[in-house]
Amino acid sequence: MKIGIADTTFARIDMGRIATEEIRKHASVGIERYVVPGIKDLPVACKKLIEERGCDLVMALGMPGGAAKDKVCAHEASQGLILCQLMTNRHIIEVFVHEDEAKDAKELAWLMEQRTREHAVNAVRLALRPKDLEKLAGTGQRQGFEDVGPARP
Repeated sequence: MKIGIADTTFARIDMGRIATEEIRKHASVGIERYVVPGIKDLPVACKKLIEERGCDLVMALGMPGGAAKDKVCAHEASQGLILCQLMTNRHIIEVFVHEDEAKDAKELAWLMEQRTREHAVNAVRLALRPKDLEKLAGTGQRQGFEDVGPARP
């Protein structure tokens, strides 16, 4: 089993390092990393990790800025990641943290790290223990901020 990590130089923390660290805590799998400049480069990085480097699942890590044009870029990148999943029949876990989700740089760094770590655990579950995800279905899980819980307790 090999998990790919595609991340960017645009992000304000090293999300790829954090994902690698967290995956290694939970599983003994191969890890391939591919770093690109920005989020719109992530779809091809993910496709290369799957097709050229033999990854079974990929995490796409990025930090869109807070401006309106950044939200458009994030949407375009997300569309590319979905297309890549359909073209390769492999899961790509999109881990985006928008710069305007946090009130300041300290909270942004915390959120980026927390969301990355929680999705790294999800990647391991999806790759190795999918039944663990079944147990969490409908429980209002959130990556980063606090879980919201089920709508029907």
